[in-house]
Amino acid sequence: MKEDGEIVIQLYEFAPTRSIRVRWTLQELGVDFESVTVNLAAGEHRSPEFLKINPAGKLPVLVDGGFALTESVAIVLYLAEKYLHKGLLPTELQQRAQVNRWLLFAATELEQPLWRITRHTALYPEHLRLTADISLARQDFKDMAAVMEAHMQGRLFIVGETLTVADLVSAYTLDWANEVQLLDDFPQLFAYMERMYARSNAPPRIAEALASIN
Repeated sequence: MKEDGEIVIQLYEFAPTRSIRVRWTLQELGVDFESVTVNLAAGEHRSPEFLKINPAGKLPVLVDGGFALTESVAIVLYLAEKYLHKGLLPTELQQRAQVNRWLLFAATELEQPLWRITRHTALYPEHLRLTADISLARQDFKDMAAVMEAHMQGRLFIVGETLTVADLVSAYTLDWANEVQLLDDFPQLFAYMERMYARSNAPPRIAEALASIN
């Protein structure tokens, strides 16, 4: 809490995770926040203290006064709604529906194959990893990335003519894909991702965030 009694938003985060989406949103909004690092590598997300905040033991978590919210897409939407005048969420119904569409597209069609790749290359014990699923997940990602590639032809932003939270979520997801060499065939998406991370309020990219904890 600030000295004047104003409640400061807290972001429970860990550098390379989807916390980046929320940090980026806060920085684009120009909202002061307190960063609370939860070290996943040290198992801090399984501590009783953190599990009281998020019983799922996952990051990010946003705490705004007495209100705690999990799931990165839900958090960025909450922030965009709370600071609606900042313009990260359209007020027109159909434009807002398009933002929701692309948020869900990123979370389901793009992110889920990336999670499968990560699980079967790094997270699961070696005896549980399925090499065949990695190949399937890579193809699943490429099939859906082709849809976004076509959509981004001639566009600077995913929806409309200005930045929205759909861009912040999608750019992080594409950076994740780039880390596993999945953007080579998608020049529109690669250029879009590079433009987004060139913004003055952009957070560190995944590779930089990983380097910071190693």
